Amino acid sequence: MRALFLVFLAALVAAVFGWDKEDHEIFDLVSAVESSEGKGTTFYSWLDVPSTATTAEIAKAYRKMSMQLHPDKNPNDNKIHERFARLGVVSTILRNKDSRARYDFFYKNGVPKFRPGLGSVLVFLIILTSGLQYLVQKLNYKRDLGRIEQIQKNARLAAWGAKLVPVDGKRKVKVNLGGPPSRDEDGNPIRGRTIDMVVDGQDTYIIDGSGMMEPLDSSSAVPPHIKRTWFLALVFSFYHRLFKSAESSAAEVSEDEDGTESSSEASGTSTPNGNGLGGKYAPINKAGGRRRKAPKKR
Repeated sequence: MRALFLVFLAALVAAVFGWDKEDHEIFDLVSAVESSEGKGTTFYSWLDVPSTATTAEIAKAYRKMSMQLHPDKNPNDNKIHERFARLGVVSTILRNKDSRARYDFFYKNGVPKFRPGLGSVLVFLIILTSGLQYLVQKLNYKRDLGRIEQIQKNARLAAWGAKLVPVDGKRKVKVNLGGPPSRDEDGNPIRGRTIDMVVDGQDTYIIDGSGMMEPLDSSSAVPPHIKRTWFLALVFSFYHRLFKSAESSAAEVSEDEDGTESSSEASGTSTPNGNGLGGKYAPINKAGGRRRKAPKKR
């Protein structure tokens, strides 16, 4: 699947960079000529000359056609100005050796139907990669939920026994996170990686390095969100940086103005603020949250 995607991506990039600006101008002009002069009309058939015509023959045919399409002779034709200007571009292409060789290639081999521009390809790639990243987020979220459920089950199994009969109170247990058992240098068996957990009824907690209990439930898994795809994350990050920069600039201007006012009122005594703390307050530490102190293992 990955190899197929890389092949498709390489083909798409080759399609974009395989043609230059002049090629795309010829593509657009071919479409415009067919739209105004009739489907299947080529540069040569519009000038009524064969594809082997010389430059002199093309110039003569252009002069003849330009007289017929001159805006002064077709005052009632609303599109005559566009057709007249288009005829001049066609004549210029056919009278130039290099540009005529470009056109002759597509005249013989056909103009490609699928010809995306760089902008459309970039938009397509952004949508495609963001969609794939969102899909990966969903898969990872589903995997994490399954892993959390398994760890919770193992913790309850260690705390309550094989019959999984709930026991009152907190039970501190060790839960194996997986990995094959091994032996140390002395030959003693070593289980796979384990973590300390606490089971309190239907709630399960992981004990972190500081001895505090972190709840383990479905909220521990990070759900998928389109805002966390790379492109939107980049846009929001840029926006927040720009917004914070504007706020910082506004705060600096406000501080400068306050400093100017303070210096102008520096003479005389200052008025107390009433609390005797000079406007500075002691920080308040908020208590709460779901973190708990781990109980001792029974």
